[in-house]
Parts: sequence; C-alpha cells; structure tokens
Amino acid sequence: MKLSFYTAITALSVLLHTACQGQTQPSRPVGAIRSIPLVKKGDQGIRTGADQTTLYFNYLKGRRVGMVVNPTSIISSTKMPLVDSMVRAGISIKKIFGPEHGFRGDASNGATVSSSVDAKTGIPVVSLYGKTYKPAVEDLKDLDLMIFDIQDVGTRFYTYISTLHYVMEACAENNVELMILDRPNPNGFFVDGPVLDSAFKSFVGMHPIPIVHGMTIAEYAQMINGENWLKNKVQCKLKIVKMANYQHDIPYVLPVNPSPNLNTAQSILLYPGICLFEGTTLSLGRGTMFPFQMVGHPALKGKYSFSFTPVSIPGMSEDPPQKNQVCYGIDLRQYDTNQLRKSKHLNLTWLLNLYKTFPDKSHFFNAYFTKLAGADKLRKQIEAGSSEKAIRASWEPALSRFKTMRKKYLIYQ
Repeated sequence: MKLSFYTAITALSVLLHTACQGQTQPSRPVGAIRSIPLVKKGDQGIRTGADQTTLYFNYLKGRRVGMVVNPTSIISSTKMPLVDSMVRAGISIKKIFGPEHGFRGDASNGATVSSSVDAKTGIPVVSLYGKTYKPAVEDLKDLDLMIFDIQDVGTRFYTYISTLHYVMEACAENNVELMILDRPNPNGFFVDGPVLDSAFKSFVGMHPIPIVHGMTIAEYAQMINGENWLKNKVQCKLKIVKMANYQHDIPYVLPVNPSPNLNTAQSILLYPGICLFEGTTLSLGRGTMFPFQMVGHPALKGKYSFSFTPVSIPGMSEDPPQKNQVCYGIDLRQYDTNQLRKSKHLNLTWLLNLYKTFPDKSHFFNAYFTKLAGADKLRKQIEAGSSEKAIRASWEPALSRFKTMRKKYLIYQ
C-alpha cells in the first residue's frame, strides 16, 4: 500500500526527530521491505485466485456482482486493482464492500469507515467496519453473486476473517453465492497458540481457533461452513477459485501491504506474537515507520538501550500509544524470522521478559489483552510467573484437536 505524500513527509519527520533524539536508527530506508525470496514450484510460481481470470471472468458475465475488496485485491501481472480490471472487462459491479481500513485502505487501525461512492469508478461503497460488520438485506437484494478477495495474514485477531464470517452469513441468509478468490497465507507454515474460549468471543476472535490457524481464506471459509459457525447453522454457497502452485510452507512476500501498519515482510511474520502487546500499555511501534518490529515504554528507561518515539502519522496511526514519549525496549527489525519457521511456534519470550522487567506490573495489561489472547488464562499465567513450557502445555489438548479438525478443510496438502 503506497503512502500518501503527506504520510511520506510525516515519515521523514519521524526519522529526523529520531535522529535529533540520538536514538537507534533504522538500518534500511523508510518503506523498504526485507525480501523473503518467493519459492517457486515449477516455472510459474504461485498464482493467486484473482490472477487466474480465465477461471472466473466468463462466469461473472451477465451477473450483478458485489465485491468485498481492499488494496490487496489485485491481479499480480498488472498490479491493477481487481475492481478496475473487472470494470474494464465489462463485468457489472453493483456494490463494493469495504472492511477495516476501507476499500482504498486509507483508514487507520480501528477507525470507523463510512459508506460512500468510489471516486474512481462511481460504484457505491458499503462499509463493513462502521455501524455494522454485516451486509444488510437491502445491500444484497440486487446482487446475484458476491466476491471475497482480501489478503489475510493468518491470525485469529486480524479482522478480515471476522468480516468473512459476516459476509458468509449474509450471503447464506439471502441466497447469494459467494466466490472466494484465494490468496497465500504468509504465516501459513504453522499452527500455534491458545484456542479461543467462546465466552470471550469478539470481533478480534469469533471462533474457537488458536492465534495462528495456518489456513488460507478459502480453507477457513470451508471450516466456517463445516463447523456450523454461522448463525442458525446456515450454509453459505461457496465457489472457490483455488491458487496454483501453492503449499502452506512456501515463503511468500505480499505484493501489497495488507494494512497500513503491516508495511514490511518482517512486520507480517512478527505480527502473530507482537500483536499481543496491543493488550498492554507498551508501544509496539505504531507511530513509527516500523510498527510490530519494536516494543518499548518510557518506564523501561535504564533497562534497555534501544529507544524510539511514537508520533502521529496520518493514515497509519494518528494517536499511537505513548505518543511523543521516548520508549525504551527491544528492536526486532533485524530479527531472523527463519527462527519462527524452524520452531513453528509463537515467540512468547518477548512478552514474558518485558512483563518481568516492567516496574509497574499492575498496569502492564489492559482489558484488550483478554480479547486478543482469547481467554483470561494467559494473562493469569504470566502474572503468576508461569514458564513458557507450562503455558504451552496448557494449550493442549485443544490445540491438537484443532489441528486434527483443520485437516478436513485444507485445499493445499
């Protein structure tokens, strides 16, 4: 996702401000993505569902189409937004539905997104991250088919799979077919974390799955249907356009940032573990150009040498935690993410160590942590000083049961 001119200028000011504070400097330029080489199978490499237009363009001709899309919804060969490509092909798109961050991806995390009209195409845009998460009956009454094409990153609390749930439910209730154009899961190489306790269900955790589920959007949609997770156990009619040459353990660099604060390959791979810090008083780098790659707090001065200062960055994070405060903590920009691939585990060490080091433990966590963790058990374990080994042991047998259930829905074996 490209930064606006204003955001780019703000980013420059962030770095200049950091330099004036004498803080540790980034080792690569703003916006640079640490490349993870794309492993190819045969000569073609991975082809997303959207890339394979011959499999679905003709099917859409003559139908009234709605689309759940955002800036990640592109055809790789042209980098053109899928909506624009379909309009050029003469496909009748009646409505666009925008998730968190909006259709064009210019809304910050958690910001309410309003319904509007897309300036480029003139197509009405219905927000699914504002007054409601679910398409209304009137939103679907003139549609023959819906398309879901959004890049996910493979965690329970990344809200696009919650949007998927509500879209599937609305389509099922209104007898509208849902076509899913599948995309790789960059964290699809492992499954890990505590399984959500349904008593703690929220928009950042709707289903009894672990933090890292190891599935693509299409596989996950099949699980939602198969496990009867939709209201009144309705079934959504799915048409899946599968990827070509994809396996779960193939490294994949996203061609477009999936959201404003996941702006590097490094941040996407660190996200499953680092996002838990959203449920604490610590900064995880929002308000810098390296969110999810650094964690710190002013109270840790003297305990860590690395420091950074979150500031307001329009379009990314206008009011980040610890804004304008010098934070001291850990720098993960150069962390070797291959360690995550080898261990196939969430890294809990950072969370456990920073809690132990934090001077005011009674104010370390906030209420959001329980929603992210999916239960109140993890917080209680950390506060009680439980070891990582003991914490991991407590995830069983639920985690193993999920892994067994997951196998039924996998498309890419």
